[in-house]
Amino acid sequence: MDSRTILNSRGGYRFLPGIEPYSSGVIAAAGFEIVHATLMKPLPWHAGLLAVRRYLEMNGLTQHSLCGVELRCPQPHTMEGFIDFNREYRDLLNDWEIPVGDENPVARTNVSPVENPPAETVLFGVSYARPSETKMTTFVVAGGGELPTRKLDSQRIVRAGEVTPDAMREKASCVVEIMRTRLQGLGATDEQLTMIDVYTAHDLRESLAKILIPGLPAAAGVGVRWFYSRPPIVDIEFEMDMRGVQQELVLSLAD
Repeated sequence: MDSRTILNSRGGYRFLPGIEPYSSGVIAAAGFEIVHATLMKPLPWHAGLLAVRRYLEMNGLTQHSLCGVELRCPQPHTMEGFIDFNREYRDLLNDWEIPVGDENPVARTNVSPVENPPAETVLFGVSYARPSETKMTTFVVAGGGELPTRKLDSQRIVRAGEVTPDAMREKASCVVEIMRTRLQGLGATDEQLTMIDVYTAHDLRESLAKILIPGLPAAAGVGVRWFYSRPPIVDIEFEMDMRGVQQELVLSLAD
């Protein structure tokens, strides 16, 4: 158990602190496992989370079991627009009494598809903790782009405005290091990964061969799922998230 994680006793998981809108990742507490679910049909984010809460309650859980949220937005936000959305999103979590003290325990990924983006921000998938006797370590590493700081500041974006091959390698290297740091912070290992997601509108082959696989050797065996998407903030070009789970579900939820 890593000392940097905080127990969410109501949710059945520990989390690695991040920033106000999201944590850096979550890992199941003893006696629990984290399950990942993709929505068969994405729903508007607010209605979608209400539907997820109903689903959790029908399965004997509560809103506190929610530990990961995956969103799709119409286009990358300006930094100010992203902060504004985060306030609205955090307000919902506050209303549900999800924060642990002042910390938001829920991990998140929010990206913008290049093709056929939604007309509004939608809920794409979620992760939640449930009681389990599994011995497998289950966890989710939150999405992160080439912004190597806990402060949302566009001045800190690596090689902002540059998309040359050299710049993209540097961006990918930054993101892989963020993923490795979060993985270690959760007390999980590369060998326990079952899914590695990359979100970029740029060619992935060179970064995969020169950055991702050397930095995360599991990528050679598990593979990498490439979403042709842009990260949620203008000038961020490369994002990743990861997880290690034994249950991958597809949910059909009504809003």
